[in-house]
Amino acid sequence: MIYTVTFNPAIDYVIQIDEINLGNVNRLKNEKIYFGGKGINVSMVLSELGIKSKALGFVGGFTGMAIEKGVEQKGIETDFIHLNEGLSRINVKIKSDVETELNAQGPNIDAKSLNEFFSKIDALSDGDMIVLAGSIPASMPADIYEKILDRLKHKKIKAVVDAEKDLLLNALKYKPFLIKPNICELGEMFGVKIESNDEILKYAKKLKEMGAYNVLVSKAGAGAVLLDENEKIHICGVCKGVVKNSVGAGDSMLAGFIAGSLKGDYEYALKIGTASGGATAFSDGLAEKDFIYKLLEQL
Repeated sequence: MIYTVTFNPAIDYVIQIDEINLGNVNRLKNEKIYFGGKGINVSMVLSELGIKSKALGFVGGFTGMAIEKGVEQKGIETDFIHLNEGLSRINVKIKSDVETELNAQGPNIDAKSLNEFFSKIDALSDGDMIVLAGSIPASMPADIYEKILDRLKHKKIKAVVDAEKDLLLNALKYKPFLIKPNICELGEMFGVKIESNDEILKYAKKLKEMGAYNVLVSKAGAGAVLLDENEKIHICGVCKGVVKNSVGAGDSMLAGFIAGSLKGDYEYALKIGTASGGATAFSDGLAEKDFIYKLLEQL
């Protein structure tokens, strides 16, 4: 089973408006609601690709109940911890001449709920995969990724880590199956500015030496580079389309790559990951199956 972890799920309230006039009443052109958070996004796109997963994390209040129900209606199994206090986030995404996001903080996660979560982590078994993606809420230990991976280190479990700087670097000693920094994040880790594929590969090799099996580096509109566990280099361009949405594109790429990697073909995994990321970027919401495979034909 693939388990995705979302510490701070959210309801994304996406609104479209021509122009915002502060201090006045603004009429929206369009509005949509999505249930998300990085791990949930991965589960959603995996489901589109026919791969089952179970969503773990924390939810609170009526917003948390709505998130849980919304995810389950997409056919995804959930096993969230229900917090006694606080509300899961509502994030407002404003699409106008520029994109603006208003992201809430989310509820505090108490020690009892965290221990309950660890019990669920301890139940994972050999052959499972766990996806750790995104930032950590202020109410949680800063080394939560390490705590999770340390509990799993004696089991044959593949870990996927998609996080920034120290969160990612500190996870490398647990030898994750896959890490996915973008080109800017890769440069920040080593205090350099990276501009070429040769430079990407130089630092991807360093990350492999530090413990990662597969290093996938996304370059946004310029494609992606993969240095796989067999030291083979894969380079992929981007799909053609009109960008409508930046939310969840990286998570979609991660989901597509995971789905492709289950076949043991990393070249294919990179391509379907790229197509999945593009399908989200070219859509109003997350990627859907038919569009993913249509874009895959371009690659």
